[in-house]
Amino acid sequence: MREFIYPAQMGNRSMGGFRADVISERTNTPIEGATVEVFGEGSVSGDTPIEELTTDIDGQTSEIELDAPNIEFSLEPSAVRPYSEYNVVIKAPGYEDVYINGAEILPGVTALQQVQMIPIVEENTAETFVIGDHTLYGDFPPKIMESEIKDVSETGEIVLSRVVIPETVVVHDGPPSDRSAKNYYVKYRDYIKNVASSEIYATWPESTITANVLAIMSFTLNRVFTEWYRNKGYDFTITSSTAFDQKWISGRNIYNNISNIVDSVFTNYLSRPGVLQPILTQYCDGNRVSCPNVMSQWGSKNLGDRGYSAIEILRYYYGENMFINSANTVSGIPASWPTYNLTIGSSGNPVRTIQKQLNRIARSYPSIPTVAVDGRFGSGTADAVKVFQRVFDLPQSGIVDYPTWYKISEIYVGVSKIAEYV
Repeated sequence: MREFIYPAQMGNRSMGGFRADVISERTNTPIEGATVEVFGEGSVSGDTPIEELTTDIDGQTSEIELDAPNIEFSLEPSAVRPYSEYNVVIKAPGYEDVYINGAEILPGVTALQQVQMIPIVEENTAETFVIGDHTLYGDFPPKIMESEIKDVSETGEIVLSRVVIPETVVVHDGPPSDRSAKNYYVKYRDYIKNVASSEIYATWPESTITANVLAIMSFTLNRVFTEWYRNKGYDFTITSSTAFDQKWISGRNIYNNISNIVDSVFTNYLSRPGVLQPILTQYCDGNRVSCPNVMSQWGSKNLGDRGYSAIEILRYYYGENMFINSANTVSGIPASWPTYNLTIGSSGNPVRTIQKQLNRIARSYPSIPTVAVDGRFGSGTADAVKVFQRVFDLPQSGIVDYPTWYKISEIYVGVSKIAEYV
């Protein structure tokens, strides 16, 4: 563990954003009136919080600013921890308390603390999440290098016939051999956002973040496509061990810009000509650990500074015959994006689908107005889309583009499954 340099030693402090989104784990609906207390590092419940927030009708707190280190510490390898840590306590009547120790605040970006609260059955036992070091700051075992293309020709191998974006992945929170480690069922996009927030800094250039997100997704989809661990007799998709896979941390915060990038590219993966399976795109930090012929995270940041696009960064490390591909099937989604934006003047079944889904979502998120289900995209539908986009951190254009279509589908599926629990 590195020696932590305290804020007073650093000077030139900056500010980072923080917001909590609180929903019921049972119904996927927002919890209004939850109390969110934010404590400084080393403080505990019982001390005086530095901020006390309350969730609104959409289960969200207002966004606040918190002290963070100067941005320079996250832009170059440094012995200084480039983020501040805060402890957060969430309480709501009828739900178990949630304690989060070590929420990470970077300067200039908004940390989103997404909380699923469990209804109290007999007594409030509380749920605690301890967020470990970021992989670029803490000490982690080096990657065990593997072939980027898996041999799946052996008889009896379970392999998908096509690339499918899964609804969920099963994350084993430890190395494969640790039978005591817990398995978590995680929505695919939430998994990618968590890994990206754990593996790179949200202060980096957009093209660098996009390149790393694409590599993270392709790595994950290779594990899904080849059924890598299930073929070895395990009951999970991927692990949280950096030696074998990618870092995922239960309960950690994500960042708004990383979330938006993932939502914009989540059906993509990396491929080579003549190869069906997504490429197992391995990477390392490129500072403490060097791994030839795969992407350096710090090196990708420097290329982003120099104006390289995401695909140029990827080809710099993986070769010119690396391409961005897209899966045609998204598991668990009622209908695929129609391949064109829906806006005022649009009409037909895709508009009717969105109208129906927005009305169902509005029953759980009442700030979203209901609309006529007539298959015509008018000003009322556009206004409902804008409110939806505001609630779920999308650009408020009123246009149903690719990220908005799939976010509406995701939330619709989540809230419409309430019937499974009642």
